[in-house]
Amino acid sequence: MQEKQKTIDSIRSFNRYYTGLIGLLDDHLLDSEYSLVEARILYEIHTHQPVSASHIMSEIDIDKGYLSRVLKQFERKGLISKQLSEEDARVSLVSLTSSGSALFNELNKASDQQVITLIKRLSRQQQQQLVAHMEAIRELLR
Repeated sequence: MQEKQKTIDSIRSFNRYYTGLIGLLDDHLLDSEYSLVEARILYEIHTHQPVSASHIMSEIDIDKGYLSRVLKQFERKGLISKQLSEEDARVSLVSLTSSGSALFNELNKASDQQVITLIKRLSRQQQQQLVAHMEAIRELLR
């Protein structure tokens, strides 16, 4: 039992370290006015557009009501547009507007810069090793 608790404590310690390192607990991600969840919703729209709310919910496991509020906020700010699905008129599909695309690109660039800052002191071999370990973690937890 002690070994299991040691493993749990180590994983939780790493999680606290990493979330703090990349600022996941900050109210605003990457010095923007948007939270991590809002940025992730923008990412899902950008990646899959036009996309339904149900697809976004399945990708990031978000509450329907919360997603609806965020999408309404995005629509008020002119970041997204909605259209009815040609296959099912009950479904609205969401796409980024030019303003939404510009915001996504800005957040994406800031995120890339954050990673560059994190790894710039590592050699090329260490960077490859880091990526390999990350891939191993993903594979082990699948």
